[in-house]
Amino acid sequence: MSRDRVVVGIDIGSSKICCVIASCGEEGKISVIGVSSVPSAGIKKGIVVDIDEAVGCIADCLERAQRMAGYGVSAASISCNGTHISSINSHGVVAVTGKENEIDESDIFRVTEAARAVAIPSSREIIHVIPRGFVVDTQEGIKDPIGMSGTRLEVETNLISGEVTALRNLARCVQQVGVDVTEVVFTGLASAEAVLNDTEKELGTVLIDIGGSTTSIIVYEDGSPAYSTVLPLGGRSITSDLAIGLRASLEAAEQVKINMSSLLNFSSSGASVGSAEDEIDFKSLGLDIDSEGLSRKLLADIVQARLREIFTLVALEIKKSGYRDKLPAGVVLCGGGAKTLGVEDAVKYCLKGPIRVAKPRGLTGLVEELGSPDYATVVGLINYASRNSAKKKRTLSFTGGKIKKASSAFISFFKSLLP
Repeated sequence: MSRDRVVVGIDIGSSKICCVIASCGEEGKISVIGVSSVPSAGIKKGIVVDIDEAVGCIADCLERAQRMAGYGVSAASISCNGTHISSINSHGVVAVTGKENEIDESDIFRVTEAARAVAIPSSREIIHVIPRGFVVDTQEGIKDPIGMSGTRLEVETNLISGEVTALRNLARCVQQVGVDVTEVVFTGLASAEAVLNDTEKELGTVLIDIGGSTTSIIVYEDGSPAYSTVLPLGGRSITSDLAIGLRASLEAAEQVKINMSSLLNFSSSGASVGSAEDEIDFKSLGLDIDSEGLSRKLLADIVQARLREIFTLVALEIKKSGYRDKLPAGVVLCGGGAKTLGVEDAVKYCLKGPIRVAKPRGLTGLVEELGSPDYATVVGLINYASRNSAKKKRTLSFTGGKIKKASSAFISFFKSLLP
């Protein structure tokens, strides 16, 4: 393992913070050597609201993962989320300047920088510049133009941006525990790395990552992201509704949500057993909740109402993106909210097309704890980081309200996106 490269991903969510340490072998095999997950504090809807609490949780999570891996973490890729995340598509054009008009990395860098030069408020910073396709002279649909000949190079890109303050505070929390931030990755993009296959990306699909307090949406078409946004609703909204409807604490409501299948007496085949009007036995979970007047139907209706609200808003965002009729691969769900009972019915009610609840893939080793949809982001961070061809450590500088990256790092990032 001495020759292996070690990559670290930290998913900083509103409900949990998860850290994975993985070893990347020469043959591309990624093996998990350390993993830890702790409840989150100081983070609300993807935004740092209490730095001390957030730093404490990140430090605790890192310590556990390091102890398991026997490896000291010095740098990591982190996730970012929140309603401040948005995306636009941009176009760039440059003249090819290489010898004999051969396109090289410098031309790729220049044309992508040209696409990056869009007018955005000074309070925002571009997180990702993702090439969607190139045009060499009049030849369209090119994925990798390096080595081709031409006089004019064009690129279509998807730019994902966020608020500088929110990004800087996230990085500061990680830096305060002595860890450099090598990459900030949008949650939806990271999750896509873990759960989407090439066919879904090429045909057109929408990935919906239902987190604790937010729902991330990313639309893929022709193999690359085309639209991204984040909604301020998630699994905690369902928990809050249950707490109000059951007249119970949030902790008890969360246990009810997690154990909905057994409470509603669903068989292993998914069929309902008994009457919808039957009262619920909360004592089987050790919960002191008065079940008088609380039927199975009422419990299911509370959850379905909130799920339908979330997916109705998702449907509106997809319509806004202009890709509603361009998603033959349908909907892919991940995140903790994807495990909620009835989530697929809610998607069928609000959205069209096939539905798949996805589990993260691509890792080996200590993956028993990472086989659930709510670990898609952290697994995607590892997959994302492992594809970076630059072996040299890269860091981000969050100073003066800007995220500064070296040109060589940008070129390495682009190369990692090529098939």
